Amino acid sequence: MARRHHDHVYVIELSPDVLREARFKKANLGYVPGNPCVYVGMTGLDPDLRFGKHKAGIQSNRFAREYGLRVLPDLYEAFNPMAYDAARAKGRDWRR
Repeated sequence: MARRHHDHVYVIELSPDVLREARFKKANLGYVPGNPCVYVGMTGLDPDLRFGKHKAGIQSNRFAREYGLRVLPDLYEAFNPMAYDAARAKGRDWRR
């Protein structure tokens, strides 16, 4: 019996204020001015629930917690759910 896919990629829109953070700018050298700032992650949870955990400080990324505005389901819904390896690969692709 095949395993059901249950992992998700998700995209969180970040406030442009995150660009004041040297660490964020250093980690995103390919950022194109004028484009939105985003955080891309993967989870076994529903992406909205995972965003809530980021905002609550539960296993959160600091940039998602402090600067996260909302999830952008139009960018990821068509891909979810997916296998773990596929979710990892998609997350890496979007980070480039």
